[in-house]
Amino acid sequence: MSLVALDDVAKSVLLPDDSWLEILRGITVEVGAGDHVSIVGRSGSGKSTLLNILGMLDAPTSGSVSFEGREVRRMRSGRLDRLRGDNVGFVFQQFNLLPGRTALDNVTMPLGHAKGRMFWNRRQIAADMLERVGLGHRIDQIADKLSGGEQQRVAIARALVRKPVLILADEPTGALDIDTGASVMSLLDEVATETDAALVTITHDLHVAARARRHYRLDAGRLEPVDLGRAFEASTLAASVPSEGTPAVAESVS
Repeated sequence: MSLVALDDVAKSVLLPDDSWLEILRGITVEVGAGDHVSIVGRSGSGKSTLLNILGMLDAPTSGSVSFEGREVRRMRSGRLDRLRGDNVGFVFQQFNLLPGRTALDNVTMPLGHAKGRMFWNRRQIAADMLERVGLGHRIDQIADKLSGGEQQRVAIARALVRKPVLILADEPTGALDIDTGASVMSLLDEVATETDAALVTITHDLHVAARARRHYRLDAGRLEPVDLGRAFEASTLAASVPSEGTPAVAESVS
């Protein structure tokens, strides 16, 4: 049985001129426990909207979303909030950290509604997770005073601290240098493997996307499998032959 499933999902928004903007069209996809899926696409293609629907933060205009076989739209808001809080870890592109609070406070926050030992040991669990992302020496630093890369790692630690069964990462290496980005992706893979969690990554980086087992491209609102081998080939050709305009790789996946 799938962990999360979208069936013929569409998403539209009403514009100020009373016209409708269609963001997603007819998307059907399933993500199971232990899956690692990457989604690539141009800026503005709807990738973040799709991630929010997968994570039950947003509802589709039409179609259905199911989590562990239960249709989400039939759930009351309180139950849905608990389901999402217990099972989904988000790595947001804009971090969404609590201003004026320490890195430790931010990572401890998702454990505030945990039960038993996880609740009582929440600060130590959060500190251990910050250590794993290389910020053990920065736990008492105010989060919004950290560098962009450090804030990204705090956001990742916060997403992983409850060991969610579904990890959703929106450009998780966007603010990181190459070496730190590789370490963070290894950590995401490691934690997902430990708990048999599903990992869905949105990225513009072909090397990050290639770490997944299944690869998709979102274009014109439609989600289709993509051949990253061809994308890498296009990228190599674009790098070796100077050309005007957009590189070939951008037309392939970004």
